[in-house]
Amino acid sequence: MDYTRREFGKLALAGVPTTWLFERSRVGSAFAAERPNSVINGVRIGTITYSYRSMPDQSAEATLRYIVDSGISAIELMNGPAESFAGSPAPQRGGGGGGRRGQPPTPEQQAEQRARADALRKWRLSVSMDRYKALRKMYNDAGVTIYAWKCLNPAMSDEEFEYVFNVAEALGCTHTTLELTDKVEQLKRIGAFAEKRKIYAAYHTHTQGTMTAFDQAFAVSRANMANVDFGHYVAAGNVGGTAVQFLQKHHDRIASFHMKDRTTPENGAKNLPWGTGDTPLTEILQTLKKNRWRIPATIELEYAVPEGSDAVKEVATCLQYCREALA
Repeated sequence: MDYTRREFGKLALAGVPTTWLFERSRVGSAFAAERPNSVINGVRIGTITYSYRSMPDQSAEATLRYIVDSGISAIELMNGPAESFAGSPAPQRGGGGGGRRGQPPTPEQQAEQRARADALRKWRLSVSMDRYKALRKMYNDAGVTIYAWKCLNPAMSDEEFEYVFNVAEALGCTHTTLELTDKVEQLKRIGAFAEKRKIYAAYHTHTQGTMTAFDQAFAVSRANMANVDFGHYVAAGNVGGTAVQFLQKHHDRIASFHMKDRTTPENGAKNLPWGTGDTPLTEILQTLKKNRWRIPATIELEYAVPEGSDAVKEVATCLQYCREALA
């Protein structure tokens, strides 16, 4: 990514270090000739950056490299790489999460956790959106769009909500994702923010996902959408209908969905390499293609990475599965 003298000056005035600008310029140049394309016969295949959690470098720059090397051109971005890029307070070395395994954290550790959480909240309410706009530019210049980012939590204050939606706008997202809550007041509050900002709030499900799991969220706000996980849906037992039936019924309320290959409860609810479980991945993708529904289908790598491989190669393998399913 090459900056003009005017752009360089604006970013420097916004508090972006010149060394940071130099590194971003080098990153952008490296990606210039390698633009990925994961739109397959009209079906938009993406991935959530959580898929790369096992990779050694979790920076936004390294994550972009993983995405491009996987052949992916659209993503749901986790808050870790995004906020670290924007300058969030770094977590203490070693994690500082709690006591020994199986033991609750000590009072000192609890105090440390509260202090870190408070520092993060204060930072979120003060950070410039210029950092996130620069992140979007870096990704877009490499051929990667960001359709969603995951940070929202119902326990956040109104000010933190504004921060989350401000970032979503700066990144160019159509929606922000979060875990599904069953508390109607939270659904109303989140939906109201989403309506005001014209950016959807899309709720993610694990094994609580059923045909009717989102009914309450849909009812209280037109801006509440689904970010259903069809692998978890199958592992929960296809309650109320199959994954394909869910897609057919709710397609106009699905902002994006996750794909993984899990087995049914009768088969152990396992998480397996694609094509070896019970999730009807091909049928789901063919349904999108047939109906020309422009819903991002998000690869989420959760099966064990085989020895000698890594997350980048496995996401590429999942993408190849999609190419063959949509041929």
